Parts: sequence; C-alpha cells; structure tokens
Amino acid sequence: MPHLRPGAPAPSRPGVLLPRRELAVAWALMALVAVLAWAITVGRSRQMATGPGTMGLAPAPFLLLWVVMMAAMMLPSVAPVAITWVRGIGRRAAGPARALRIAEFVAGYLLAWAGFGLLVYGILTVAGELVEESPAAGRRLGAAAFLLAGVQQFGPLKRVCLLHCRNPMFQLARYSRFRRWAKDLRVGAHHGLYCVGCCWGLMLALVPLGVMNVAAMAAVAVVIFLEKLWRHGPRLAWAVGAAFLVLAVLTLFQDWLLPGLGGAPPMEEPMG
Repeated sequence: MPHLRPGAPAPSRPGVLLPRRELAVAWALMALVAVLAWAITVGRSRQMATGPGTMGLAPAPFLLLWVVMMAAMMLPSVAPVAITWVRGIGRRAAGPARALRIAEFVAGYLLAWAGFGLLVYGILTVAGELVEESPAAGRRLGAAAFLLAGVQQFGPLKRVCLLHCRNPMFQLARYSRFRRWAKDLRVGAHHGLYCVGCCWGLMLALVPLGVMNVAAMAAVAVVIFLEKLWRHGPRLAWAVGAAFLVLAVLTLFQDWLLPGLGGAPPMEEPMG
C-alpha cells in the first residue's frame, strides 16, 4: 500500500472566521479606544506638572490614569493579536456576545498592566520622598532606572517575551484550550503579562523622564510598536538598550535628562 502524504493545508483567507466588515469594525474600535486614551492622557498631562513622586495622586486615581495611559500606549501594538483572537471568537459568538468577549480580552490585558501600575506607584512614592530629602538623589535614581531599563533590553526575559509578542499564534492555539470560565479575560491577562515582561524596562524609563511626559510616552509607544511588529524589532531593542546605558552615565552629570525627578542641582563640594 503506497504511503500517503497529507497535503499542505490551504492558507486561510482573511475574514473566513469573521466577516471582513466586522473585522474592519474591530480594527476601528481598537483605534478609537487608543485615540480617546491619548486624548485623555494629553489633557491630563496639561493639568499636571512633570516632577518627582506620584504628582499628588492617591493610588486609585493614579491607577485609573495609568490604565488609560497603557491603553493609549499599548493598544496599537497589541491590536493584531487582539484582532486575531477576535477572528477565533467569531466562530462561537455573534453580536453582543462577541462584543462582550472582546471587551473581556482587552480588560484582562489592561488588568495585567494595572498590576504593574501598583509597582510603579510604589517606586514613584519612594523616589519622591528621596528627592525631597536630598535633591541630589535624583541623579542616582535616574541613573539606576536607565541602567535597569538598559539591562532589561538585553536580558533573557525580554527575549522570551518579545518572541511571544512577535509570534503569538502558538500561544493563541494554547489559549483555545483554556476552560470556559472568564476565558477571554484570562487570555487577555496572560498575554498582558507577556507584554509586561517585554516592556517593563521601557516603562521604568518613564520614572526619570516623567510619567506624564507626553513626548516620552509617545517615544516609548513607538519603540514598543516597532519592537513587536517591525522585522528588525529585536535589533531595535538592543539599540534602545544601548541608548539607555548611555543615558545612565549621562544623567550623573546632566540634570536636564531628569524632568521626572525634578532635575538634581549640582552636588555641593565638601568645605575645606
């Protein structure tokens, strides 16, 4: 009996699992949410001064603002994964049910970043207290933040998580085996944790640059987008890491690189 070889599967066409019109609507909704989040972030940044500490915000308002910032910065780069998951949802849900499942996915993703936001709030609280006690401490804090951000860009966690974010299809297939209970919420949170592992160093750089520094946020968002979607993304990650290491040295002498830490004044030389 001759040995039979299975033929290669036919390439899937866009919109087979979800009509093209609805795919376009999903893309438009993701873009609309990101634009609205940027509008809110820019509006809030004009009302708040960039400086050390939590900008006078309690944990709950800070987390709310942080989640909006993450929606603005991260949704453009996570949209392809979200839309791919939406196409899978299209086989098993329709209308309001599908919209609810998409909302659960996005909510789970942002929930992962909200958890990281709690850590950022703690870092900002400690940084604000240290700079208030000794303004010169801003230089050392800034150098440490850029150093950690730079090292993370070259580390194994960055490499593994960036690989996941750039090639999510294997994980999406694994997600299909998740239990039904809050499935889309858990899928979004799981993918969000990979994004946190990939990008926490870039977010840490916002501590010396200013958490509400719109220019810095936009630059970080562009880097994240290119790292995940550009074919030279891994090389860009190394280049950004090298830039952070250079900044770690320069911040010891250049206060203007530390708007988020108030700019440390020149260190006083010992008398006598």
